[in-house]
Amino acid sequence: MTSHRGHDGELLDDLATAVPLPGPPRRVVSLVPSLTEALAVTVPDRLVGATDWCTHPAGLDVPRVRGTKNPDRAAIEALRPDLVVANQEENRRLDVERLRAAGVPVWVTVTESVDQALASMRRLFADVLGVGTPEWLRVATAEWGRPPELPGTRVAVPVWRDPWMVVGARTFTGDVLARLGLVNVFAGSSDRYPHVPLEELRAAGPELVLLPDEPYPFTADDGPEAFAGTRPVLVSGRQLTWYGPSLATARSELLAAVGRRPVT
Repeated sequence: MTSHRGHDGELLDDLATAVPLPGPPRRVVSLVPSLTEALAVTVPDRLVGATDWCTHPAGLDVPRVRGTKNPDRAAIEALRPDLVVANQEENRRLDVERLRAAGVPVWVTVTESVDQALASMRRLFADVLGVGTPEWLRVATAEWGRPPELPGTRVAVPVWRDPWMVVGARTFTGDVLARLGLVNVFAGSSDRYPHVPLEELRAAGPELVLLPDEPYPFTADDGPEAFAGTRPVLVSGRQLTWYGPSLATARSELLAAVGRRPVT
């Protein structure tokens, strides 16, 4: 993380860009499902817009502004936000730049590790929104500070098929795996989400193959059949990739999914 403030005292987002905020934002549009859930749980009165992909919390009733990769900028501007929150990986730089050019402040988060995500959330709620550290974030910080419980277990995590893609290096999901003690067999890849032929995926020798339900919706009938002789485990993609309130329970849920009860 960079310095939190620029030379003139302006807050700097996770990419060290100064974001002009005269006070804590009261009207916030979120372009990231994880951030949407975090805002809806913590400051529901301030969330005035979200993407079509923002599915949590259940029953979220706010105007939608299309997708994470193709947000409707006119719809966003019409909501008169005093802040839009985005993410370096999930949103396009072009959309961020065009919103800023239209006079809309945009706060960009970077969440390539668990620690980075936790720190980013603390800054967003304490420094930007002025509400301190939410309880769910305190719980998540304690949970992910526990020692690994699955040391040395080799794992692969496909995120797409036809063509097959897997979790590689420098990803939030990869850090989640490492903190559980799992060894990602593709952690040494030069790509964050490499394309891997199925034969190569099998030959890498994972003991477990975690099959999340997003972005590709793996199911009991779609995915496990490709890994005869290797134990497939269906998991919620939210447990592996989301970094909002779900982090408070994701660790215990993932351990339960692979058959290991968390230490209490």
